Amino acid sequence: MKCPYCENDGTKVIDSRHTEEGHVIRRRRECEKCGKRFTTYEKVEEMVMMVVKKDGSRQAFDRNKIMNGILKSCEKRPVAVADMEKIVSEIERGLSNMMEKEVKSSFIGELVMDKLKELDEVAYVRFASVYRQFTDINTFMKEIEKLASSRK
Repeated sequence: MKCPYCENDGTKVIDSRHTEEGHVIRRRRECEKCGKRFTTYEKVEEMVMMVVKKDGSRQAFDRNKIMNGILKSCEKRPVAVADMEKIVSEIERGLSNMMEKEVKSSFIGELVMDKLKELDEVAYVRFASVYRQFTDINTFMKEIEKLASSRK
């Protein structure tokens, strides 16, 4: 790390502290040449993940979009917001661990549905009806029948 005062390469770390829930480390450094002290911050560089939409367009991953879809699905259901946040965090962490630069929106939708199926079946059916674009009552009933048979 170069000293911001004299441009010397030789600096030493005097103190390190975690900030922002442990995601950032604050370091106090001292230049070995001029003796001046300065602060640096170290954090993991996160890769920007692109979501490939059904039409082939791409946009940056946005966890808020997932959360909004889950919120709508869970509206007036006995599901805690903390549980919804947990689902979004699990999905985001899983996608990040894949280390892919691009991921299909359909894959993300399936992950959301899998999580909702475990959390609340009504929320699952609501999400699936929008995500899979149910066009009539028959497709709606088929999904409910699949859900009911998987419970047995």
